[in-house]
This record gives sequence, structure tokens and C-alpha cells, in this order.
Amino acid sequence: MTVFVHGDLASQAVTDPHREYSKKLVRAAWERDRGYHVCVVDGDGFADLIDGHPARCRELQRAHGIDDHVLVLPQTGDGILGGPLQQHRVGRHEPGALALDLAHLDKGTEAHESTIAALIEHLARQHVELRGHARNAPRFDAGWSRGDDVFIAEVKSLTGASEDQQIRLGIGQVLDYAHQLQLARTCGRVRPVLVLEKQPTDPRWTSLTETSGILLTWAPDFAGC
Repeated sequence: MTVFVHGDLASQAVTDPHREYSKKLVRAAWERDRGYHVCVVDGDGFADLIDGHPARCRELQRAHGIDDHVLVLPQTGDGILGGPLQQHRVGRHEPGALALDLAHLDKGTEAHESTIAALIEHLARQHVELRGHARNAPRFDAGWSRGDDVFIAEVKSLTGASEDQQIRLGIGQVLDYAHQLQLARTCGRVRPVLVLEKQPTDPRWTSLTETSGILLTWAPDFAGC
């Protein structure tokens, strides 16, 4: 069951027993207490769904000692992180006379999606959900939150491509995304992350990314994540 709540309810108490959305939120909290998952989506999430993006499920909290008072809690990464991220299916191209090497393109895409799938599993073991970008946020590949920190990641495969070129591209992208979010003065500390398919051959990338304030990590261990 999904409850769509149209409006900005973050940090607001929903208490009016005569408003239909209030009754639904109180019922949603009651159903969650019984062990059923009810997804509550706010106005931004509703717009995300209409636009074809997954939406964040809002957290609810009952006011202490008052059964008909429900709080819709703010979440770290609001406005940055979107709904849960899922691995996409990878298609196959038939080799032809094109100058572009489609076999390498397919292998690179498959490696990219496999890296995302491995990162999803890695974070899930820590009870952290990997998410996509919010509708109006920069188009980073993946993101998650811990405490007040919001991690935004660019994922790069190193299969069938120039390793140096891929890493340089990823560094530029994730720094740009982080800078855009800092200019927007979003809540929480934004932490840029570059996620690679495997350990890079040249160790200089570790010191370069550290100097630039980027967390560099790679499959399968994803150190630091």
C-alpha cells in the first residue's frame, strides 16, 4: 500500500483529525507499527514519480504520548538523494562496421552495472540503502547518507576503456556535482566519492583524489564506504 501526500510535510506535525491526509498518515503509522511497510511520499516525491523517478519513502514518528499526532521526519539528503537505486539490465549489440567498438562498449556498461550491484549489496549489509539522484539534483550515479553526511558517487568501469581517461572524467564529474550542491547550500555535508570497477593500476590516483577531497574506492571491498 502506498500513501501519496501532496505537500511539504517534512518536520511538520499532522494532527487535524478532520483532514483526510491526516487520517491516512495516522493509519500508515499504525500499519507500520504492526509490521507492514507503508510507503509515504511527500509532494516532492509525488512529482518524482510523475516524472518517472523513484521517490524517497518518508519516515514517520508518533508524538510522545499522543496517538493522533504524527511527525513526518526530515531526512539527510533531502533534495539530493532520490529513491532506491537498482541495477539495470545490460543489452548486447551485434558487431558491425561501425568505427565504435560495440563489444568494448557492452563490456564497459556491464562492468558499470555490476559495480553498482556490488555496491548496493555492500551497503545493504550495513543497513544503508543506495539511492539515485533527486529529480532536481545533479545527475550523479549513486548516493547514500550516514548521519549528517551525504555521499554522492560517480561510478566508472575500467573495462574496455582508457583507465586514466575514465578516472580523470570521474574526478571532474564528481567535483562538479559536489560544487553545485555546495553552491545550493544543501543541508548536510556533501562527500564526493569516485567508485571504480577495480583497483587502478597507477597508485597516484589515491593521493590525487585524497588531496582533492574525494573518497576513492573500488570493488569488491569498497574501502571507506
